[in-house]
Amino acid sequence: MQHPSRLKVCLVDMNNGVANQATRCFRRLVDGFSKRVREANPSLDVVFKHVQPRNLGELPDADTDLLLSSGGPGAPTDGYEDPWSTGYRAFLDRVTEANLKDRFTSPKALLICHSFELGVLHYGVAQMARRETKKFGLMPAYMTADGEATDYLRPFGYRLFSWEHRDWQAVDLDSQRLADIGGAVLATETHESHGAHKGDAALAIRFTAGVDGTQFHPEADKPGVMAWVEKPESQNALRLAYGDALLDRMVKSLGNPDRLAKTFALLVPGWLTYRFNELAGGRGWNELGPPMMGMQDFDVAV
Repeated sequence: MQHPSRLKVCLVDMNNGVANQATRCFRRLVDGFSKRVREANPSLDVVFKHVQPRNLGELPDADTDLLLSSGGPGAPTDGYEDPWSTGYRAFLDRVTEANLKDRFTSPKALLICHSFELGVLHYGVAQMARRETKKFGLMPAYMTADGEATDYLRPFGYRLFSWEHRDWQAVDLDSQRLADIGGAVLATETHESHGAHKGDAALAIRFTAGVDGTQFHPEADKPGVMAWVEKPESQNALRLAYGDALLDRMVKSLGNPDRLAKTFALLVPGWLTYRFNELAGGRGWNELGPPMMGMQDFDVAV
């Protein structure tokens, strides 16, 4: 049941109890978004809930308004038919059904990395294939025409930079299936007009009404990336994969405001903002302006 004086935001933590930086990053982004909502709507109560399906069997409440669903370890098929997974996917189906009836009153979901992979399997829009080698580091994602026209991706133009850390990839797209359910590929590993082939994977997808997803990690901030990069085992893996010169360039690029900092500042906050604005009219709330960039927010762990 919709509550006109309450906004419910849920973080679905797919990390299976494994310590990670992503939860902290998502909390930062939700806290910033909640502050903006309250400034524009002082009487609106923003309620946040953190659930952990894989290790605790917790699922989002049925009346969740905005859902962020995280990455996590392991294969997307791990526990796919377990109650936590069937319950989670049933929630996604309810999101879709509600949005097909009226997108201005219905919940929205953003699926990231492991959750994105679950979405690919659940909606049957591509194959999830194991990569020959792990892909990790600061990487470009290239927008399709649909991506460039999508509200929360529009600020990036034809390319954004994001943190990737994955063993799997969405390939062999079923374009007809995706079109039939109202979806679209929004970003890919290789730009359609560039000569260099960087891979065949889809990196961002609008799955269907009310459900978006990214294979990469738009929530990553500088402290989170550096916490991973500075581990001795990570240093060794990065040097083996990229060499000292490219590793140094990658770390230095964290100070570039047009790269990872821009993605952190604009992608998840933009998705939250535009999906909130879809709900605002029907509930009598004041809409939010687009999110702004700030290197100070990217650089400092809170």
